[in-house]
Amino acid sequence: MGNMRINSLSLKETEALIHTAQEAGINFFDHADIYGGGSCEEQFAQAISMDKTIRENMIIQSKCGIRHGATGYYDFSKDHILTSVDKILQRLQTEYLDILLLHRPDPLMEPEEVAEAFDQLHASGKVRHFGVSNHNPMQIELLQKSLNQKLVVNQVQFSLAHTPLIDSGVSLNMNTENAVNRDSSTLEYCRLNDITLQAWSPFQTGFFDGVFVGDRERFPKLNDVLDRLAGKYDVTPTTIAVAWITRHPANIQVVLGTTNAGRLRESAEGSDIPLTREEWNELYAAAGNMIP
Repeated sequence: MGNMRINSLSLKETEALIHTAQEAGINFFDHADIYGGGSCEEQFAQAISMDKTIRENMIIQSKCGIRHGATGYYDFSKDHILTSVDKILQRLQTEYLDILLLHRPDPLMEPEEVAEAFDQLHASGKVRHFGVSNHNPMQIELLQKSLNQKLVVNQVQFSLAHTPLIDSGVSLNMNTENAVNRDSSTLEYCRLNDITLQAWSPFQTGFFDGVFVGDRERFPKLNDVLDRLAGKYDVTPTTIAVAWITRHPANIQVVLGTTNAGRLRESAEGSDIPLTREEWNELYAAAGNMIP
């Protein structure tokens, strides 16, 4: 369950959404220090009256590294990472994070400085595991070289209508737009190195350009296939959109950003739908991708 938008809900509504997630089998909760300027983390903890018993039944992940200035910038300095984590823990009313992600690549990153921060956080028990978000393979390699902890997660954008992770692999050596390798083979790199991929914005087109499920004006063929498969499996098109992601053998975790309890339940059902290879590829093609 992603918590980027929960500050649009009341505390009572937030509590109900979290309980809905848990009832649906979700125990992993994704945060970031910039979501609502930190208010989403505060609201999450307040809504459930966070205590040790509640905390033990959750995997909590948060992110840091994005700062807001005149233009916005990234900061992987030791001081910023340490300060950010202390504030995150305070807002979430917990003594530790299961996972801390560096949110977006910092062009001025000094890996040795990040390593010092991670060592201190790990030794103090404040963070148990570490990862990144929106990083390519060489950025991960550069960072990992200096770290004493293995990076275990890379959170990236991925959905049926946003597929750079797989496009160039499918269209290798073809003279098409999809053949352009835009992400440096991130999916294959993460699989080779046992790094779990997490998919953010699983229903979005592009960078927050709208939801494709139900958008028949832009995605008529895709929605026809989604509807037909939803009927076959007796679920909703939203469920099928999630099933397409979780069917991939990389065991991609889907980060659900919805604040709608019904949609949350529908989405959680997706990991139980065993799409066939033919169905998976039919959905990919229906989204506008050529399969050579």
